[in-house]
Amino acid sequence: MARSIIERILTALLVVFGSTFLVFTILYVLPGDPVDTILDPSVATPEMIEKLRHELGVDQPFHIQLFQYFSDLFQGNFGHSLVNSTPVLPQILDQFPKTLALTLASASISIVLGLTLGVLSAIHRNKAIDILARIIGLFGISMPTFWTGILLILIFSVHLGWFPSLGSDGWQTLILPAFTLGVIGAGSIIRMVRNSMLEVISENFITTLRSKGLSERVIMYRHALRNALIPALTMMGMIIGDMLAGTVIIETVFSRQGIGRLIADAIMASDLPVVQGVIFFTAILYITINLIVDISYTIIDPRVRRSI
Repeated sequence: MARSIIERILTALLVVFGSTFLVFTILYVLPGDPVDTILDPSVATPEMIEKLRHELGVDQPFHIQLFQYFSDLFQGNFGHSLVNSTPVLPQILDQFPKTLALTLASASISIVLGLTLGVLSAIHRNKAIDILARIIGLFGISMPTFWTGILLILIFSVHLGWFPSLGSDGWQTLILPAFTLGVIGAGSIIRMVRNSMLEVISENFITTLRSKGLSERVIMYRHALRNALIPALTMMGMIIGDMLAGTVIIETVFSRQGIGRLIADAIMASDLPVVQGVIFFTAILYITINLIVDISYTIIDPRVRRSI
């Protein structure tokens, strides 16, 4: 199993390298000159533009810029913002705790709501709780993130006045954005857990357990749920990764601070070093989360462990 874990870690590092190369290449070929972000083209002389291009290194060939970019990343240097000249990495680390709090709160809502409704839906199939859970699951999967966020703002902030709609100061401002992402993530978990539970319930070993006289509660929560959670675990890791990406929309809709808002502002200002830095940072987080889930899957499921 140790060899399998090492192979997965090496694969994750290869994915990080590939995604970073891809992002750098895309931003390199896109039209636009970083110098235009710093200098006003209407007043800058050709000499000033050429001097700044040389200082930034953007007058170098692609392979030299790429090598310099990876060399800087290896040393923990994410570059400097073209807008305010401050280092990129401290900006990301300053905003990341706010995004992490939003992601953890959203993931908690998704997991608790998704597991509870998914299990109840399978146990009480075709009853009222099953129909309600399927409606919530369909809503979470179908509705766009920004639409759900605006709907919650109109209901709970504008009409009822229960929670603030904008800002990132205090736990009250976390409720609506966390619930928006949480409901969307819960939709996928509800469907996955329900389908897995129904599949496990129909297997022969469940019939055997019933013939031995075990109570229905023990069979469902000790045996069926444990087997049904294995595929759902993989989905939870993917959902948490998707939530990191979803913060770009949520932090913009709710005017929250965070790395999602940071990259949105950087894109609007054509601040390429910040865009590259946030994408690289987010890619590492996403790949790390999926690596942890992948390794956990191997440890938890004996069938996967035996197949290695």
